[in-house]
Amino acid sequence: MMEERYELAKERLTEIHKEETVKEPYCSYFRRVAFFLLEMSQIYEDIKAGSYFDKSTEELRSANEVMFADVLPDLYEESYANPVYAVSMLGDDYGQILSFVYTQMRSVIPEIFEQNLDELVIHMEFFLEIYSSFVYSYADQDREPAVQQLKEIVYFFIYDYMEEETVKRVSEKVDPASDFAYRIIMESDLSDERYLYRYGEYITDNQRLTAAYLNNMEPEKLQLMADTYTEGYRIGFIKGNKDLSKKKVAQIVYPIGFERVVKLAIDNFKEMGLDVTMMRTSHSIFTKRGTSVGGYYSESPNKQYEYDHREDEALFLDKKFVSRRLEVQKEAYEQKKELSAVHAGPAWIEVFGETPFTPVLQKEACQLSKKQQELSTWYYGQLGQIINSYIPGEERSFTIIAYPIPEIGEEYPAIMDETIRLNTLDYQTYEDLQQKMIDVLDTCAYARIIGTNGNKTDLKVMLTDLTDPAKQTKFENCVADVNIPVGEVFTSPKLAGTEGTLYVSRVYLNELEYTELEIHVKDGRVTEYDCANFADPAEGKKLIKDNILYHHETLPMGEFAIGTNTTAYRMGRMYEIEDRLPILIAEKTGPHFAFGDTCYSHAEDVAVYNPDGKEIIARDNEISVLRKEDMDKAYFQCHTDITIPYDELGALYGVTADGEEKWIIKDGRFVLPGTEELNKPLEGM
Repeated sequence: MMEERYELAKERLTEIHKEETVKEPYCSYFRRVAFFLLEMSQIYEDIKAGSYFDKSTEELRSANEVMFADVLPDLYEESYANPVYAVSMLGDDYGQILSFVYTQMRSVIPEIFEQNLDELVIHMEFFLEIYSSFVYSYADQDREPAVQQLKEIVYFFIYDYMEEETVKRVSEKVDPASDFAYRIIMESDLSDERYLYRYGEYITDNQRLTAAYLNNMEPEKLQLMADTYTEGYRIGFIKGNKDLSKKKVAQIVYPIGFERVVKLAIDNFKEMGLDVTMMRTSHSIFTKRGTSVGGYYSESPNKQYEYDHREDEALFLDKKFVSRRLEVQKEAYEQKKELSAVHAGPAWIEVFGETPFTPVLQKEACQLSKKQQELSTWYYGQLGQIINSYIPGEERSFTIIAYPIPEIGEEYPAIMDETIRLNTLDYQTYEDLQQKMIDVLDTCAYARIIGTNGNKTDLKVMLTDLTDPAKQTKFENCVADVNIPVGEVFTSPKLAGTEGTLYVSRVYLNELEYTELEIHVKDGRVTEYDCANFADPAEGKKLIKDNILYHHETLPMGEFAIGTNTTAYRMGRMYEIEDRLPILIAEKTGPHFAFGDTCYSHAEDVAVYNPDGKEIIARDNEISVLRKEDMDKAYFQCHTDITIPYDELGALYGVTADGEEKWIIKDGRFVLPGTEELNKPLEGM
């Protein structure tokens, strides 16, 4: 039946190029999108016939470039995927809708490489339904259809197929039988660049050169990279007081090009008794969340394109839709409840080195209304609860590690070697030095953080009270487990009394660059915020609310930490890549503050201990503790770290209940007796 639907849809798409029923400017749009879908159907058929991958490397490169050409920066200005261009050509309301439709059509690219005929067909039929609405309207009334009619077609397409799309997504997350990427890694000749084009993702020099570099790396070094990654995952369970033996599946999230490392990691996980799942990051409106990465990934062909479509759900998001979406999420996890129960959590490999990106806020792009923002935040809060009921937070863990990509510059090989060294620093040295800080901070009622060299930070962070100092501690002594590399102590601050200003001159968060980011806090909650990214302050506030607060009116300070990895700081300065370091590394290069949930989100009731045997009791704050009464009020499903670099830090000290100051850092250097060794990498800087 699906084959028959496919042939009918393809035939109808071919006819669009001959018809003149729909008038300009819409006729050109429909012909362009129909042509794209026919191109995709041809690729689907070539892959099915087994001829597509017989192409040479150069032919596959060219074909990959052609598939994504329409959204690459050079052509994006005149692409219907660009809402600015679409609105200018098709009008305000029609432009937004039809730009979304074309963008959704482009989400079939990876599906045809997975030979998922169902996805190709339902998207063809969706497009033809939109086209038919124009045909019938011109035939009956000699004008375009009502905007509301188009919105209803969009709404019911997503509503009707939401269940099967969600089941597919959950299966990819928890079921090793969804093995598309696994087979690429385990069955391909990884020394042949052509394997990269089997994914159906945009492939650039970053992926090609990374794969080539790893192909030529010494086997021992490759194994070290894989071991560091998987050992961090294993140790995370031990440190978190969680039983890994209950689990059977680990989810690997990785950047395309790192298959050599991932293949070794798969073997390591199997030795732990774990199968693996590898879910693709989402390109479809059904499952994506803004611009965030949620699975294995390549490189965006155009970050502005991704940003322009981050809120396309504004076209259809309402309470009925959200309720249905939650129903199907629960049904999907219920179908996979046995596998969900043994899901151990994600193991991430991140990359860094991309050119920093500052988005342009386009008024033509879809934007969630205030009511829709509230619905969206409520949905993700409810979704977090559903996931936690099937994959309990107190039983799962994770790990994250990061490596550079060639885009970082000519010194990429040296930076890669330095990063490998950074990720394997001796944890015992840091554990001992960090314990000295914790011992002092445990005697303090609050911490004071003050900026210098133009940094306006002035924060007072309240610390949890200890009832039994001999057995309890306020800070976790964090070495290389879930967050690699080593180098931080962190706590969940007490919100009442936490107040002041956090400021950073430049920071890179969630793939976006912020300049002069300033956040004001009262009783541990964000009250005001601003940045200098745009001439219009309102645009800066919107950028922060959308991408740091995730549409919440406010967020609590979920974490206060002191990064101790001065080696990482020196690496950033030495190679002039501070603005390109991922938050995973950047957070270790100074004190940092996270807004959103605490580091112990959904696992606050699991007792956690430092190496000295003391229980870390600062796992809750005044908001997360509300889970005992109302889960809706306890979690935000976000956690964004913001770091003050050492050279912008004038003072960090603890203050005891009787007012005694106990200094940790002064003028960017560690001054607490016994921690001076941390200053060695900073010498000469």
